[in-house]
Amino acid sequence: MKPLPALELVARLEDADWLDPLAKKVRKFVKRTIRPQWARDILHGVPIGHPVHPLAVQVPLGAWISAAVLDALPGNDKAATLLIGVGSASAVPSAVAGFMDWSQLHSQQQRVGLVHATANITAVSLYTASLVARAQGRNGAGKALAYLGLGAVSFGGFLGGHLSYRQAAGVNHTEDVPHRFPSGWQPLAPLEDLPEGKLHQRVVAGLPLLVFREGETVNVLSDVCSHLSGPLHEGKLKGGNVTGGSVGGGGEPCVVCPWHGSTFSLRSGEVQAGPATSRQPRFETRVTGGLVEVNLPGAD
Repeated sequence: MKPLPALELVARLEDADWLDPLAKKVRKFVKRTIRPQWARDILHGVPIGHPVHPLAVQVPLGAWISAAVLDALPGNDKAATLLIGVGSASAVPSAVAGFMDWSQLHSQQQRVGLVHATANITAVSLYTASLVARAQGRNGAGKALAYLGLGAVSFGGFLGGHLSYRQAAGVNHTEDVPHRFPSGWQPLAPLEDLPEGKLHQRVVAGLPLLVFREGETVNVLSDVCSHLSGPLHEGKLKGGNVTGGSVGGGGEPCVVCPWHGSTFSLRSGEVQAGPATSRQPRFETRVTGGLVEVNLPGAD
């Protein structure tokens, strides 16, 4: 079966660089408006381990679809109006979370995301107009506007699916690491060859690993950022105290991704700051006869 022709049109949006000036302005507005890191982390979904936006959209979508069903049946005007109001109100926090995620995506993803947001804003506007019409006693016009809103949000949902499943926005980009890394202990490098207190990349079994040595302890994570595959070894060190190394400032040593600023603990791989929501795969290490070996728990 061939893909729908509409898919090709959506794919073309990825290369629509004429959207970039607008995307830049919206991105700056989002970053200026939402400044505290804790607020950004909540909107990204760091506490729950995956993006908030796909979860939050279930409320307005469910309310609007239910309203459409009730509008098709007689005697349900009040219930349909209530559901449209619930959907319109709940769309606001969902949109805020969506824009927060969108501001930390690649250009191709942001182009599609901008049209996705436009479709959803159009839907909210139509549903708001539907509420006004219903309040004025024009139920026929209110129903027509609501169905137009459902069409707009459905198109927005199609673009959201393209973002998530074709462009991999919001997914864990390290999920495949345990399936590609061999089981058991693998040689990494002689301990004396690893620089102390610095980010260092080594490739084992074809996979890039991030290495950070603290004296006789060697911390190893996947070098591919779980957010959008950024090369962590090119990032910055943050926190920790390493004698003879380049880390300072106290606290736990972390790596900051050079692409979008996701911050991970070098000792545990846990997310310390978004936009990433998935922890980095962490490798066990041991030193045998001066040779550092790594093992990934759960590797196939």
